[in-house]
This record gives sequence, structure tokens and C-alpha cells, in this order.
Amino acid sequence: MIAFEKYVLENGLTVILHNDQSTPLVAVNVLYKVGSKNEAPDKTGFAHLFEHLMFGGSLNVLDFDTPIQVAGGDNNAFTNSDLTNFYNVMPSENLETALWLESDRMKSLIFSQESLDVQKKVVVEEFKETSINKPYGDLWHELSALVYKKHPYRWPTIGLTPQHIEDANLEDVKLFFENHYNPSNAILVVAGKLDLENTKTQIEKWFAEIPGNPKLNIGIVQEPQQNEYRQKTVYRPVPSNAIYLGFPMGDRLHKDFALCDVLSEVLCGGRSSRFYQNLIKNSEMFSNVDAYISGTMDPGLFIIEAKLLDGADIEKAKALIWKEIDHLMDTLVDAEELQKVKNGLISSIVFSEVSIINKAINLAYYEMLKDADMINNQEEDYLDITPEDLQSVAKRIFLKTNCNEILYLKESEKEAVV
Repeated sequence: MIAFEKYVLENGLTVILHNDQSTPLVAVNVLYKVGSKNEAPDKTGFAHLFEHLMFGGSLNVLDFDTPIQVAGGDNNAFTNSDLTNFYNVMPSENLETALWLESDRMKSLIFSQESLDVQKKVVVEEFKETSINKPYGDLWHELSALVYKKHPYRWPTIGLTPQHIEDANLEDVKLFFENHYNPSNAILVVAGKLDLENTKTQIEKWFAEIPGNPKLNIGIVQEPQQNEYRQKTVYRPVPSNAIYLGFPMGDRLHKDFALCDVLSEVLCGGRSSRFYQNLIKNSEMFSNVDAYISGTMDPGLFIIEAKLLDGADIEKAKALIWKEIDHLMDTLVDAEELQKVKNGLISSIVFSEVSIINKAINLAYYEMLKDADMINNQEEDYLDITPEDLQSVAKRIFLKTNCNEILYLKESEKEAVV
């Protein structure tokens, strides 16, 4: 049980405090409720750009990293389609350093052409490195565009094209900051060895006077239900052919989420899983087969991906994958197999809560999702799952008319076809 206290400042900042006297450390986590889904279609990649810009200096702190390091701490950040998260961990006696730094960039981030130009260059280079020059790097661009026609998940977090970042100007980024990076749109979690009253005083000191500015109430366009099989073949300079199948599924709070999580583990959770035993070990088609869920807040994807061995027939490989999928729909999962998967998933949840920084991140995430107290009942979604539940969700998810297929083939095969 993770005990915490939650309250909201007058400016709209949600504050969560978790006192853990067993550690000498403290974690300060600031989650902003802005991800790539909050971007305009012609200005994508901005949330990721701001992950970099937020380290570019604020009114009183020109270098964010140095004070953290001097205080014996470390920091980092991540962005995804739904949120942007900044976290710091350090000895508890230096807590105020992190609160001061986070409040200063929330209140008075510096916007200069020089800083913007530097970070634009960094982000564009990252785009090229991860999405253009890397084998299979544009997979999420291709798959997202195939699956999503309306929802802004149709572009990945890195952005739709580097041109959008190259064209970003100071007015664009200032407006994006004003709309999204303010107390009204943030969750502050402080976890670790705390003097609770002193911590509250410090939070009040550094954050209470920052003006609240609720973001523009722009609703996210939801994706209509898919009722057709979609397929695309792309040819790239990759070392092996690959198959990607994406099946739309429910959002993070949907009852099917835990069921799909379990199904993905049944298919590929270790060496005893079905994909490993039937497709890798007992066939000569695949070098790797994986299954996972995107875990997005809005309706996401159940994804199956497979890398093929040289000479493997692509149609025969697809047939073997679909044979495993059909088996899930036609035959109940064995109770012992299901229990093993449940045990693994529940253990992963428990172990994820050992680290003080993980607890801080998870408290912020669940508060954004619905309620921070969800951190204390994650296991409940898995305990009562039955083989019949799994078969039912498999029949709903793994329809051919709910399938998006990307065949990712070597360029040499295109030349052979021509």
C-alpha cells in the first residue's frame, strides 16, 4: 500500500506527497498533461521539442543540470503521445533545489532564438537518426498513418516530418508553452524521505505564485471504429523482411486493457510462450516474434511484429502467425498457463514500485489517468481474469476487419518484383 496525500493549489497545480522514511532520497516529478496528441497537424513534434527546450535555461537558472548535480542528484525527462514528464532524484536534504529549479522553468522559461535554433537542430538530428537512417525507423510513421485517420495518434511522438520542427518559430513555441506548461496543466509529485509540513511550505513558496492558465479546451478527435482490413507494403534498406500487425483495442481505462496485456504475454512472454515455442523454436521462418500493447490513454493498439529469416516465404510466415491467433479465438487458454502469466505480470507491477522515482512517476501518471490511488489496485484488474475472458477479447480484437498489416520488405525484393 502506497500512502500519499493529495491537494490542489489555488493556481490549479495538483500536488501529491508520498512519505517514505526508508530511503535517504527524494524524487521530484512534474508531469505536464501534454503529448504529441495535443499538437496541431501542421506543427507536430512540439511536445518532444519542449522536452529539450525545458533544459535550455530559465530566468534564474541558465543551466538546469549543474545545480542538480551539485546537489548530488540526477534528472531526466520523457515524452510520449499523452504526456511529458520531468523527474529529479537527490538526497532528501536538497529537496528545495529541485523545487526551485522546476518552479523557475514552469514560471519563466527563457525563449531565445539561439536556444530554439540549438534545440531544433538537436531534435531534427534525432529524427533523422531514429526515424530515417535507422532500419525500421519509420515503422511508427507508417503504422500510425495506416491505423489512425482522425485521431492525432496518426503521427508518432517524434513528429510527422522534421520540416515541422525546422519551421518552428519563437511565436509558435511561446504559444505552445503558454497553453500547456503551467500549474493548471501539471501534477507535482514529491516522494521519499520528507518532512511533510516543511515540504508543503517549500511547495507553497516556489509554486503558489505561478499564474494558472488552463490550456485551451480543444477536444481530441476520436477515431471511428475500423471495419476493414488495411494493408501496406513498404521497401526499405533493412537486413530482413518483417511483418507488423496492428489491431485497434480499448483505451487505458477500458476493461479490455488488462485482458490484452495478458494475451500479449501468453503469446510472447518468455521462452515458454506460444510464439517462442511454435514460431521460433519449431519453425524455420522467424528470427524474432513479439507481441505488445501500446498502452495509450486513448484507444490504442495490440501489435504483433515478426522478423523473418532469409529465404522465408512471407505468406507462409503470415499464415503461421494467424494460426496462433486463431488458436486463441478457438481454444481456451489453459488455467495453468494463465496463472503463470498472471504471476509474472503482478510481480512486475510490484517490483516497479520498489524505486522511489518509479513511485513518483506512477503516482503522477495515475492521477492524470483517473486517480493516483489506482497505484494501489493495479493488480486487481488481473486477478479475476478467466480463460473465457481471454477468448472473448481475442474474438473481439483479432478480426481481419480490425487488422492493419505492414509488410516491411528489403529493397532488393522490390527490384526482383520489377
